[in-house]
Amino acid sequence: MNQARLYSIILGPHISEKATIMAEVRNQVAFKVANDATKSEIKEAVETIFKVSVAGLQVLNVKGKTKRTARGSIRKKSNWKKAYVLLEQGHEIDFAELS
Repeated sequence: MNQARLYSIILGPHISEKATIMAEVRNQVAFKVANDATKSEIKEAVETIFKVSVAGLQVLNVKGKTKRTARGSIRKKSNWKKAYVLLEQGHEIDFAELS
């Protein structure tokens, strides 16, 4: 797979309370990924970009919420894809160090 595709798959880390707890307890990291990405592409991208070993991967589609605006019209936020990446024992990703 070419390098441009690898860097376009992972859109960024998904930071939430659940993701923080999973990172501490299970050594699992959450990422926001491209909608057309497959499991094998996500695994290869994480291993290449962050130089870690991936033990497992779970991918889920997050449905966009419907919101009501101040003027009364209804808008729908776009759907997106999230990946939970389980890292091998001894590997970790420190996002504070990367920025």
